[in-house]
Amino acid sequence: MRCPFCGNEDSQVKDSRPTEDVSAIRRRRQCPACGGRFTTFERIQLRELTIVKKSGKRETFDRDKLARSIEIACRKRPIAPERIERMVNGVVRRLESMGEAEIEVGKVGEMVMEGLQALDPVAYIRFASVYRDFREARDFETFVGALSAVRHGLDMDPEPE
Repeated sequence: MRCPFCGNEDSQVKDSRPTEDVSAIRRRRQCPACGGRFTTFERIQLRELTIVKKSGKRETFDRDKLARSIEIACRKRPIAPERIERMVNGVVRRLESMGEAEIEVGKVGEMVMEGLQALDPVAYIRFASVYRDFREARDFETFVGALSAVRHGLDMDPEPE
């Protein structure tokens, strides 16, 4: 592992342990050249996933990009980072277990929406506003109204027109 401080190609592992949710291994490393200490994380990747965008463009699935979008939706909400990490891990596991090499971006978005709906209603609405591309205040009103109706047992479609 390359040292982030001096760029040396070699580092020594000083300590290894699983993360709290056992989804990765945390390794404390030290550079023999400069003495710098840093942490790395190793995750199991079952298969290489490709995301198919709405435009038809294909790009390699990026777990960090998924995590950032969820973290942005959850910003300034009373949600523990561990819960966000568990949600990201759950979405990644579901994607990998689908058995498909190429996944439509909409499928990823729907999985995130499901997770956020259970996690925090404000984060859910924030993510939906970007994912569903709300353009006017009326789009918010329609979505929140349908969401409220669903919570109160009425049957309405929460997708804006």
